[in-house]
Formats: sequence, structure tokens, C-alpha cells
Amino acid sequence: MSIGISANDISHLVHQPSRRRSRAAARFRDRCVRGILFACSALSVFITFTIIVVLLRESIRFFGLDGVDFSNFISGTKWSPLIGGEIGVWPLICGTLLVTGIAMLVALPLGMVTAIYLSEYASSRLRSILKPTLEVLAGVPTVVYGYFALMVITPGLKFFHEGFNIYNALSAGIAVGILCLPTVCSLAEDALRAVPRSLRDAAYGLGATRFDVSTTVVVPAALSGIVSACLLSISRAIGETMIVALAAGATARMTLDPRQEVQTMTGWIVQMCLGDASHQGMGYFSMYAVAAVLFLMTFTLTVIGSLVRNRFREEYQ
Repeated sequence: MSIGISANDISHLVHQPSRRRSRAAARFRDRCVRGILFACSALSVFITFTIIVVLLRESIRFFGLDGVDFSNFISGTKWSPLIGGEIGVWPLICGTLLVTGIAMLVALPLGMVTAIYLSEYASSRLRSILKPTLEVLAGVPTVVYGYFALMVITPGLKFFHEGFNIYNALSAGIAVGILCLPTVCSLAEDALRAVPRSLRDAAYGLGATRFDVSTTVVVPAALSGIVSACLLSISRAIGETMIVALAAGATARMTLDPRQEVQTMTGWIVQMCLGDASHQGMGYFSMYAVAAVLFLMTFTLTVIGSLVRNRFREEYQ
């Protein structure tokens, strides 16, 4: 009685251990990748948690100092911790909102118009040239924007009106708006391009013009992405540091006059980090309280952006 073994059976027996090893190696690589991804996610959460803990701890130390009262901090209208002990944070908030408002008046209209043009009007070749060129602005160091505001924008404003100070909110706001322009344009254009072509074709089939399609079909369909781009740009402007430190000034005041010198929350933090203030004084610990307010503002914008995305998100088959 003979037993026949084919060449295929022999090949299967020979390669079976190597296949098992390859499957085991693939599972090991998969576990390693999962572990790395989980570690990265956990690290980001840990860093955020650590920032919150540090801000809370140092802010509590600030409010525990003699002469510091929480009610004065949130309701006072004068800010001078180093001289006079005035700790009303509203002048810093007012300066921050004034610069941010000016920046958004520059970035949002120009960014949206540019995004609509790139998405709906520009040819593919022109888009491939204009979009990377515009995004180059996002890579320019912010200190360059600060000196640009101080050396170019401010003299230009003083040429048209002598009432502008050397340091003023308008020049800083314009520079911050230029900085935020690529963010608004790029993210909004991506949201507009994500709208299905079938919606455009249906509107064209009903006799709509390109302008009608852009404003009544594409923009509403991409609303969640556009709002997210705007909120991200606002957060970017609120947290901007070097431009306002160089061009806005260092006088905290409650004013809506863009010609005047103002100080933002980030500008105060930079001033305290220069090393001139004592690390045990009211001025130093006030930096953490101001940073906590800044963190709360940006966190609120992030939550609002998440709610808006969930509310207006469009899903297409």
C-alpha cells in the first residue's frame, strides 16, 4: 500500500510555519501601532489636564494673597497689580476683544470671499497656485507680523490720521487679521469643496447662476465647516501674543477707540514673563489668573464650535 504525497502538500507543509510567523508578526505590529496611538492620545489628555491643574493651583495662590479679592478681579475696571494693586481684569479683556474684533473684520470677509472664489470660480491651475501662496502667510513668524504692524501699518494709519498713537489697537488688529486670513480661507475652502457636486448640478439644472449656487446652495451646505473655521480663527486671534505685545502697547484701559494703546491678556502675560517682576508678588501670580480667564474663553469657543458642528452637520450619501 503506497501513500501518495503531492508537491502542493509538501509546499503547504513547508510554508505553514512561516505563514503562522507572519500572522503573529502582523498582530504584534497591530498591537504596537494601537499602543502608540493610545499613548499619543493619553499624552494630549495628560498635557491638557496638567495645564488646567497648574492654572487652578497658581490662580488659587493669587486669590489667597493679601489685598486680592475675586469679586474685584471679575468686576473691577482698573488693572494695575504692580502699582496700586488694582486687579480688575476687564481692561485686559476689553483690549483682547477689541483687537480680536478688528482682526475678524479683516480676516472673515476676505477669507470667505477668497474661499468662495477658489472653490467655485477659480480654475484648477489657478487654485493650485493661489492656495499654496496664501497658506505661506500662515508660516510667517508672528514676530515678523508684529514688526510689520509697527513699521508699516502704523505709519500708514498715521499718514491718513494723526490721531493714531505709535502703539494702537487698529494696527495690531489688522496684523492679526492678516495672520488669521489663511486659516479662514483654507478651512472654509475645504468645507465648500466637500459639498457634493450633485447639489451644484441640481441648482444649475433649475436655472440658477453660479453666484446663486455659491450663496444659496454651497455655503449653507458647508455651514458647519465654515463656522468651525471662523471660531478657530477667533480662538487664534484671542491667543495671539507677539503681534499684540509689539504693536498694541502695554497700557490696560477700557476703550473702544482703535487709535489708542491697549493691552491684551497675552500681552500682560508676556510682560510678566520678561523677568522684571518678583516671582512671589501679586503681579507674577496675576499672570496665572489672567491665563485661566484666557483658557476659559478659548475653551468656551471650542465647546460652541463642537455644538455648532453637531447642529448644522450635513451628511450626504
